[in-house]
Amino acid sequence: MLKGIPAILSPELLKVLMEMGHGDELVLADGNFPACSNARRLIRADGLMIPPLLEAVLKFFPLDQYVQRPAVLMQVVPGDPTRPTIWEEYRRIIRASGEKFTDFEQIERHAFYERARNAFAIVATSEPALYANLILKKGVVV
Repeated sequence: MLKGIPAILSPELLKVLMEMGHGDELVLADGNFPACSNARRLIRADGLMIPPLLEAVLKFFPLDQYVQRPAVLMQVVPGDPTRPTIWEEYRRIIRASGEKFTDFEQIERHAFYERARNAFAIVATSEPALYANLILKKGVVV
């Protein structure tokens, strides 16, 4: 055990966060996301929900200040009546982290899958909320 490291962050996830460089992307995937079939590197976070994981990750993970929107969501599919209330929770967590953040980029579902396939890693959680997938672009420590 180490002091000051949130217990929710596994050694594997900490290693991946350390290995990532500026511009690399990390996907926090909900329980419905096809993480295994899309991941270059898959990190299992079974039993964990995204909000507390996001809060813990942002203690160590700088968001990219050189892009307008370093956090990306999957758009709701046209015709789907779902209203993702979890997005407001993400906004609150990111703003509370002190990272530069105006709002999310939102991209179409298949474009999100393609971007996730190119991400440095996908963290597969048990998050039950619909449209809870989130991509974070890593910045630099200043």
